[in-house]
Amino acid sequence: MGNWQRRKHRLLAKLFTRFRWLTTLWLRGHTFTKLGPPPWTPLPKPLSTCTVALVTTAGVHRRDDQPFDMTDPDGDPSYREIPGDWPLEELTITHDYYDHSDADKDLNIVFPLQRLQEFQAEGRIGRLAPVHYSFMGHIDKHHLPVLLYETAPEVATKLKEQKVDVVLLTPA
Repeated sequence: MGNWQRRKHRLLAKLFTRFRWLTTLWLRGHTFTKLGPPPWTPLPKPLSTCTVALVTTAGVHRRDDQPFDMTDPDGDPSYREIPGDWPLEELTITHDYYDHSDADKDLNIVFPLQRLQEFQAEGRIGRLAPVHYSFMGHIDKHHLPVLLYETAPEVATKLKEQKVDVVLLTPA
């Protein structure tokens, strides 16, 4: 996929954002995989004592990290690790399937690390996890099993190893 394809996807993302009826039209022609109800686990202790991690599907990554693959029209099921003390200005977004022009100005829109740091300082949460995770939200076809049975479980294991109690999922 060349640069013109990426520009086309970015333009479509802006159009879909501006003209919601395009999204409705697209949804009518798309078949979604049914995975059942979302998992839910009640929080057994106060948030002020919890370790919190961020997981985003906004395609956020460190500038020195490999960008998400925008050449595959079915997405990229891999993930990126983002240290909790990494400066926001050293993060970027590689994701052509949503309009992230506002998030490019303030990354907290899709990756609210600074807000969580403020909550930690105020005692609203116990502590931030040392590492947070980012995926690309556009995963389709043959990549879906990779996401469901490989990369997502890898991240879940890493979150458990960090003794994370709460995960804040921010979609793109």
